[in-house]
Amino acid sequence: MKTLTILALTLFISTLLGGCGSIPDKRPRSTNNETHTNSSRMLPDTNPAIIKLYAQHKSWKGTRYKLGGLSKKGIDCSGFVHITYKERFGITLPRTTERQAKMGTEITRQQLQAGDLVFFNTSRKVRHVGIYIEGGKFLHASTSKGVMISNIENIYWEEVYWKAVRI
Repeated sequence: MKTLTILALTLFISTLLGGCGSIPDKRPRSTNNETHTNSSRMLPDTNPAIIKLYAQHKSWKGTRYKLGGLSKKGIDCSGFVHITYKERFGITLPRTTERQAKMGTEITRQQLQAGDLVFFNTSRKVRHVGIYIEGGKFLHASTSKGVMISNIENIYWEEVYWKAVRI
């Protein structure tokens, strides 16, 4: 009887443990295309540019938007790109979106890599810039939410996408 109990218990435990590897992930997937953290990563990135961009996001996350701003008290999109390139890559870019858009080599969206600049026409006269990270995500200073990570495939960003350049 004791042997039968041990055998049954062993079978029960091995069934439980064996089943763990095949249980599908039922966590709800976010339908929001704005990303604020990098907590879903299982393995760390080995791409140094990606690591630097996530570190910059962590350091500046939530810093409010301020036209012409260049500090953690307030910053605009081109100022954030300017500071990020200088702090994280040792490259001095122009201060304005207009001048940044004339830098580097224009590339297609399919060619985007970490560190590429992405540009948007947000209105007839206003342009916006961010830095591509990976998987459709880009880092930027949003006028409504400050420094954050957004998804280029979000319907809004899809509609106002202009171009991308590699520095």
